[in-house]
Amino acid sequence: MAETVAARLLGRLREWGVEQVFGYPGDGINGIVAAFGEADDHPRFVQSRHEEMSAFQAVGYAKFSGRPGVCLATSGPGAIHLLNGLYDAKLDHVPVVAIAGQTDRAAMGGHYQQEVDLQALFKDVAGEYLTEVNVPEQLPNAVDRAFRTALARRAPTAIIVPADVQELEYRAPGHVFRQVPSGPPDAPSSVVVPAQEQLEAAAAVLNAGSKVAMLVGQGARGAADEVMRVAETTGAGVAKALLGKDVLSDDLPYVTGAIGLLGTRASYELMRDCDTLLIVGSSFPYTQFLPGFGQARAVQIDLDGRMAGMRYPTEVNLVGDAAATLRALLPLLRPVADRSWRTRVEQTVADWWETVERQAMVDAKPVNPMRIVHELSLRIPDDAIVTADSGSSTNWYARLLRMRGTMRGSLSGTLATMGAGVPYAIGAKFAHPDRPVVALAGDGAMQMNGLAELLTIARYQDRWADRRLVVCVFHNNDLNQVTWELRAMGGAPKFEQSQSLPDVDYAAVARSFGLDAITVDSPDQVGDAWDRALTADGPVLLDVRCDPEVPPIPPHATFEQLKDTTEALLKGDPNAWRVLVQGVKSKAQEFVPGRG
Repeated sequence: MAETVAARLLGRLREWGVEQVFGYPGDGINGIVAAFGEADDHPRFVQSRHEEMSAFQAVGYAKFSGRPGVCLATSGPGAIHLLNGLYDAKLDHVPVVAIAGQTDRAAMGGHYQQEVDLQALFKDVAGEYLTEVNVPEQLPNAVDRAFRTALARRAPTAIIVPADVQELEYRAPGHVFRQVPSGPPDAPSSVVVPAQEQLEAAAAVLNAGSKVAMLVGQGARGAADEVMRVAETTGAGVAKALLGKDVLSDDLPYVTGAIGLLGTRASYELMRDCDTLLIVGSSFPYTQFLPGFGQARAVQIDLDGRMAGMRYPTEVNLVGDAAATLRALLPLLRPVADRSWRTRVEQTVADWWETVERQAMVDAKPVNPMRIVHELSLRIPDDAIVTADSGSSTNWYARLLRMRGTMRGSLSGTLATMGAGVPYAIGAKFAHPDRPVVALAGDGAMQMNGLAELLTIARYQDRWADRRLVVCVFHNNDLNQVTWELRAMGGAPKFEQSQSLPDVDYAAVARSFGLDAITVDSPDQVGDAWDRALTADGPVLLDVRCDPEVPPIPPHATFEQLKDTTEALLKGDPNAWRVLVQGVKSKAQEFVPGRG
């Protein structure tokens, strides 16, 4: 029997080392679905509940494996559903290959059912490489370029295959005019190092500083040893952008933790007081949390020259691989003899961890959400993977979860979309089936799409050698992050009609799907619940009822934010008194005697 284009497509994916494709079926990809049926589950077809979740699962897989994630959708509505996940990949610089069906070629342009101009649809999100396969001979080159571009540009790419083309007999490109061959699947890479004169210029800036700060992002993930050596040589403190939270262990005394609105006071003070800044692999966008313009001389290292000098007026930009560039820079750095700056940074870090522990133990009704992550941080295995959703729970992930060992963590960093936490966790389990995974999600994200994906977890749990996947729901019946943004940034009281959520028994829903579940409604149950979940022999949902009025106070609350929040409360916020009480109790922990 002749090989079809669809069968050759799957064969090429196997040659690229693809082990699973995250997707949802539809008649626009019937030929590909039929080929999966003949492929003996190789690659696996992982069925989500919605194509957007397939894209998020591909992003999660790529983030935690370092290999391209692959997602598949039918024409028209299915392809449209991929967009949010693909934009997440684009903005966080993640390699994902999307494959979409299309109506038959003969029907194109005929206003046919489910016909959408997919070239126009994907033009922005997959702008690094987008093509439509209209004859069999195109296929190998199209697939290979999609993978090579996704890896080289750290971006999503897309291949469109019309339904009738999928079922054609495959013909390899020939040695003829206007046919394009392709070499064997591979992922060639090179290590880029800046010129010596640029390294010397950067070293001169860093050597001139007496109070050096480093900011590392996800681009520094493969350079942890080099970052630590530079920090030790220069006496620097190291802050982490949220996508780089897992680059360095939080047990290092000079690591100040996350930076920004969701960050730590230690990171805020590091940037406020430094005189020199070294940025490694980060495009952290919030300039107000970096040193004041003119305060610090700055050097940036990034593999992508387009990102250089984009966030801060840097003096020297080094375009190159983070690890290789830092290794080349190290011999040029002069060890700092005066360790007073480092001592000050380490004291600030120690004070911060004491402060957030006290804040986590502040009484709330029923559970302080900070305590949920504090108790997790005390127990989480050193090889765990943590995914966080977008919402108020992200604050607690950013500030209270201490990374250590080989722990990994990520979230939708730049797009900051709701609903990525649970599908990310599924992608992480397929990337590392032998490691425990924890997803932290608000109840808004769970109602948006997380509940449906519990079915996906239940279906595929037997595929994972270590079946532990814990979904922790911060159950407060409020779209809490937006509520706080209304108060602090808009000076508006909570608007119940938009902010309040229907009450759902998440544990009961999980049990109805065949999963284990634990309900927590008092603070003394939190630690035991984590112990049970993290030692279970299968997936567990934690339904933790927590207080929506515990404020995610920024590391440095500005006068305007305090003024706007107060005005919002005075305008008739339904929970004004409790907000004030919880805010005062949390803020007071920063001023406990003994703080340096």
